[in-house]
Amino acid sequence: MGWLEAVVLGVVQGLTEFLPISSSAHLRLVGELFGWEDPGAAFTAIIQIGTEAAVLLYFRKDIWRIVVAWLGSLAGKRKGDPDARMGWLIIVGSIPIVVLGLLFQDDIETTLRDLRIVAICLVAFSLVLFWADRVGSKKRELTDLTVPHGIGFGFAQAMALIPGVSRSGGTITAGLFLGYSRAAAARYSFLLAIPAVLGSGLFQAYEALTGDVAGQGVDWGPTLLATVIGFGVGLSVIAWLLRYLDRGSFTPFVVYRIVLGLLVLGLVGAGVLSPT
Repeated sequence: MGWLEAVVLGVVQGLTEFLPISSSAHLRLVGELFGWEDPGAAFTAIIQIGTEAAVLLYFRKDIWRIVVAWLGSLAGKRKGDPDARMGWLIIVGSIPIVVLGLLFQDDIETTLRDLRIVAICLVAFSLVLFWADRVGSKKRELTDLTVPHGIGFGFAQAMALIPGVSRSGGTITAGLFLGYSRAAAARYSFLLAIPAVLGSGLFQAYEALTGDVAGQGVDWGPTLLATVIGFGVGLSVIAWLLRYLDRGSFTPFVVYRIVLGLLVLGLVGAGVLSPT
């Protein structure tokens, strides 16, 4: 991987990780459009550490309160504390993606990266997001979050193991169907992603460093550059998106996903893009 490629993919990761348009799909598509090799699931997982670092920085006060309250709950203190409860809900909501990610790791890294699957997911799940945005009551806030709802968010997040679904899009869609406001669904989506994304990225980094050939499949210099760029761009996108959701809908993202998905299907069908 070259340095220019790393810069482009880092910007793409930062721009798309938190918007409901699927960062993994865009990383896959950009590489194909420029004639670059598929960066692979390992590269994607590792550079997502950068965008999750942006979440840690942006929500640092909330995360600190949650961690302190959760640790207190382990010692039998702060029972009923909403921050401690949020800590447990993040753990519960993270279970589905951990289990399914381990069970289907091979398919995630190979079969599911087919551009036809990516394009179909972009279109299909955009329609689900549009429906949820239309019918959701948007009356619930994070203080209304329950264990069953947290598990529901978790399974929706696990759908993002398929490129084209979108981690934020899947969890926000679930939140809208459950009656949460756009901003509340997005905020929980960002918090819920922290254990899963950091865990996946660190696991992939560990595998690359301790494999039969250390670092095989990962060009560490460009990968680290892309990770840092993703952090900077992602931090700006989080701030913008949360402000936007106070007044805007998801319709622009739905339209974009449909147009992009149909365009990819057309280019693959015409032989311009290779699906695998």
